[in-house]
Amino acid sequence: QVQLIESGGGLVQAGGSLRLSCAASGRTFSDYRLGWFRQAPGKEREFVAATRWTGGNTYYADYADFVKGRFTIFRDGAKNTVYLQMNSLKAEDTAVYRCAAGQLAYLYWGQGTQVTVSS
Repeated sequence: QVQLIESGGGLVQAGGSLRLSCAASGRTFSDYRLGWFRQAPGKEREFVAATRWTGGNTYYADYADFVKGRFTIFRDGAKNTVYLQMNSLKAEDTAVYRCAAGQLAYLYWGQGTQVTVSS
């Protein structure tokens, strides 16, 4: 059974940092696209960042414009875990953050972790 479990959310002041983790179990995801999405109250889910395998030991990272330069996505293959390092957090980053995994489409989703940024 495939599971994605997020952790690392919490309450932080604007300008602060958090690191989210998404631990995968049930299979390895070395050749899968791993992504982070978020959903704020009353808003639709939006893409945040993703990393995908491009061959060998090379992974490509993609970011939403509103997090470029502030967030970094990276993975640890040995731990089957993907991370989202979030710096310079803003109040508008407040949301439930979920990780997802898939190849062409995101098939597996975590339950999410709450990130709250106070201004």
